[in-house]
Amino acid sequence: MSKPNIDALLQIMARLRDPNGGCPWDVEQTFASIAPYTVEEAYEVADAIDRKDLPGLRDELGDLLLQVVFHARMAEEQGAFDFNDVVAAICDKMVRRHPHVFADAQVGDAKAQTVAWEEHKRRERDAAGHEDTSALAGIARGLPEWQRAVKLQHKAAKVGFDWPGPAPVIEKLHEEIDEVRAEFEAVAVDPTDAFARDRLEDEIGDLLFVCANIARHAKVDVGSALRRANLKFERRFRMMEVMAEAEGIHLSSLPLDGQDAYWNRAKKEESK
Repeated sequence: MSKPNIDALLQIMARLRDPNGGCPWDVEQTFASIAPYTVEEAYEVADAIDRKDLPGLRDELGDLLLQVVFHARMAEEQGAFDFNDVVAAICDKMVRRHPHVFADAQVGDAKAQTVAWEEHKRRERDAAGHEDTSALAGIARGLPEWQRAVKLQHKAAKVGFDWPGPAPVIEKLHEEIDEVRAEFEAVAVDPTDAFARDRLEDEIGDLLFVCANIARHAKVDVGSALRRANLKFERRFRMMEVMAEAEGIHLSSLPLDGQDAYWNRAKKEESK
């Protein structure tokens, strides 16, 4: 028995979106209502990769593909484009941006290819008549903010606006921490001071932006680093709960120093 192909998935989506006999939930969806699911599915793909779960990756890639088919179907219903147009567009783009593979262009190494890729993107924006000629053009506002921060920094660095190395960035980090501390103290004086809280948010944003810059200079992916920190915290906290429960104790009944004792035990257990 042959496996279903992409046509089968396209037909399923068409059936789901059919106002006459389709799925009411699918029929009422829009680009905007589906967009959060698209982002979520992309993260679930990344999670399966992080867990080295290949069967899970297969399933998550299918879920992400469904999102592409869903958006393409809605566009087709509006007469804008269909799934085949999506495939044709990406095929054309990949061939166009790889002239060293599909034509006679010469590229020395991966770094040179990256430069050439960005130049092709710039030309495409110019040809499309995009008015934004800034070095920062082309960064999607829908990206997670940590990812957008790195892209902004990376593009600015391409025109030379960058720290010369990690040392001054770390120095800047300490400066931002001091500024956050000062704003915390101002908010503590009057928690109802909206202006002080706004300044605090602004300084915390600056602090996070510098943290992203440190990661960029260290060639560490911010999302991957934060994901590891989240997993580490979750793993240790769950271990704390198990340890406390084994001793007939609820963590919520302990003062902070008692909870810290379990946290330290969990860290030691993890390091064995």
